[in-house]
Amino acid sequence: MNYRISTGMMYQQSITTMLAKQAKLAHTQQQLASGQRLVTAKDDPVAAGTAVGLDRAVAELERFGLNANAVQNRLGLQENALTQVGDAMARVNELVIQANNAAMGEDSRKAISTELKAIYAGLLDLANSTDGAGRYLFGGTSDGSAPFAISGGSVIYSGDQTQRQVEVAPDMFVADTLPGSEVFLRLRTGDGRIDGQAAAGNTGTGLLMGFSVTDSTAWDGGTYTLSFGAGDTYQVLDSGGNPVASGTYAKGESIAFAGVQMKIDGQPANGDSFTLGPAGSRDIFATVQGLITTLESNPTTDAQRAAMQNNLQAAMRDVATAQSKMIDARASGGAQLSAIDDAAALREANNVTLQGTLSTLRDLDWAEAIGRYQMENTALQAAQTVFMQMQSLSLFKLMG
Repeated sequence: MNYRISTGMMYQQSITTMLAKQAKLAHTQQQLASGQRLVTAKDDPVAAGTAVGLDRAVAELERFGLNANAVQNRLGLQENALTQVGDAMARVNELVIQANNAAMGEDSRKAISTELKAIYAGLLDLANSTDGAGRYLFGGTSDGSAPFAISGGSVIYSGDQTQRQVEVAPDMFVADTLPGSEVFLRLRTGDGRIDGQAAAGNTGTGLLMGFSVTDSTAWDGGTYTLSFGAGDTYQVLDSGGNPVASGTYAKGESIAFAGVQMKIDGQPANGDSFTLGPAGSRDIFATVQGLITTLESNPTTDAQRAAMQNNLQAAMRDVATAQSKMIDARASGGAQLSAIDDAAALREANNVTLQGTLSTLRDLDWAEAIGRYQMENTALQAAQTVFMQMQSLSLFKLMG
């Protein structure tokens, strides 16, 4: 069998070889220009696929960072709002102490009432605080409209009870701002555990000065009524009307029963009564409004003045409990802010690890690439030289 090697075939093979070497050299030049080993996925399909997955992880960390920034802004604004609410309640407490002075005149009480109205309006504004992006801080997940409004003379809440959980790092969540119902509405009365009050129909000057649980094992959580009879006698009845204690009243002394005690001052009249039982709940607006109503009552008799003082004493206890609630709410927000800082450190550590792995997969080994470039460039020049020499070969030059 005869094989013919034509001049055309030789030219074609030489051109194909040079083009292949030029392509490899161009690819190496592109790697050197970009500093990337993976110019296209075919350079290393496994590494390219792994890198894409790592890119998604890095993008997810960036999204977590944006989440953290948003919730951090809202929690910071919540802290500012709660600080102002706490300051307002401290001022309310000061005003109640002033108003509780028996020498306080009607004009002075009206002046205090006027300031309390301004504080009431300010508290409503704070309860409807926004995050600067049109969302309300204390609306729960229903934060597209103002959560608090006045209806029928009282404040109503239109938000929900849900507190968002925001992911700020892989499998790490922080709580968003508190629902307004937890901050402004569900505030315990009295000392937060028990609460006492004077009956509305009392005709004497008896004042409920304080109460406390003295023996938790004996306190059954029931409601008790302290009733006064003739000759300063008293009797304590449980919710079923059964007597649990009795005695003779001595001004300023505490009356103890069922693991609790009450301190009564003044002079209760025959038939006057006081109740003591588990603390209920009242919203912060109702507490302030109750104070305003009390200060505008203008008492004229000793019994009316005693009723006012009892109401003011109860308000001071409720305000103190509300202040504690604000402190707890701020502590809760502070814990979330601290968790956000921890999440930022975790994201940074994860990002460093991911970027290091991506660098290993994608970044160019400069020493190897430069050496390869020089070798490929030399190979291309050699192919070009061979091609030039092949062009000069001709049988006609050997003739003659």
